[in-house]
Amino acid sequence: MIHLNDYLQHLTFERGLSALTCQSYTRDIQLLESLAGDTALDLVQNTQIRRYIATLHSRGLSGKTIARALSAWRGFYDYLIHHKGFTQNPVMGLRAPKTAKTLPQALSVDQAVKLVDIQGEGLLEQRDHAILELFYSSGLRLAELVNLDIEMLDFFEGIVTVTGKGNKTRIVPMGSHAISALQTWIQRRALINIAEKNPHAVFVTQQGRRITPRAVQYRIKEWAIKQGINTDIHPHLLRHSFATHVLQSSQDLRAVQEMLGHASISSTQVYTHLDFQHLASIYDKAHPRAKKL
Repeated sequence: MIHLNDYLQHLTFERGLSALTCQSYTRDIQLLESLAGDTALDLVQNTQIRRYIATLHSRGLSGKTIARALSAWRGFYDYLIHHKGFTQNPVMGLRAPKTAKTLPQALSVDQAVKLVDIQGEGLLEQRDHAILELFYSSGLRLAELVNLDIEMLDFFEGIVTVTGKGNKTRIVPMGSHAISALQTWIQRRALINIAEKNPHAVFVTQQGRRITPRAVQYRIKEWAIKQGINTDIHPHLLRHSFATHVLQSSQDLRAVQEMLGHASISSTQVYTHLDFQHLASIYDKAHPRAKKL
């Protein structure tokens, strides 16, 4: 698409967005091009964008997905106006259709502990044990975990420094189990020298390449089956579980927000609903006047 490469360069070098975010923008803008067909982007009108929204909704896309696409289109048109001589932004003022809010799933504490408690002396067992412990210990995003470098880990202070969305850096605590699993993995990795090609990467494959997000997703699903967890497990579920369990124990929403790296407290508040469900469940079981007659 004309102007797309220039826009991606702008996002990367001027706005400092990650490669993963730029890939998402690329998909959304290519979707716009597909919907526009033979219509040049500078000729697309507000009414046509409304029609595109309806088309995406009819395909079963969620309001959240459509909203993300609209945000990408809006930003692209803003860029075209400021840098390429376009005169209008047809996406302005338009919103995605609302969809029912769904609460993030979370494992129980017992399920989470069972999943991450991998036993074994093999190379992959030790690496995957460190991955799972760190996910659950610190609530990292998948992209944050695979991009970790050795110098981001501070075992003495018990913290990990990560770069998240918007190229923002934050410091997150690591639990003792995660620290132990990471130290075991790093010592094993150094002993057999598999990280010679990527000496800075924390998590590498048996061939010495930095592990990919897809490989992590696959390995977690494999371990869920081996550990007898009858739930569709994915990395973000461990992040949700981390947030839910910390909030249930601490009741400190602001601290959870900082550890998750949420820009807005509203993104973290969804976990208060999960916490309320937990409290309501305890109330129903414990209060004598809550029990059904």
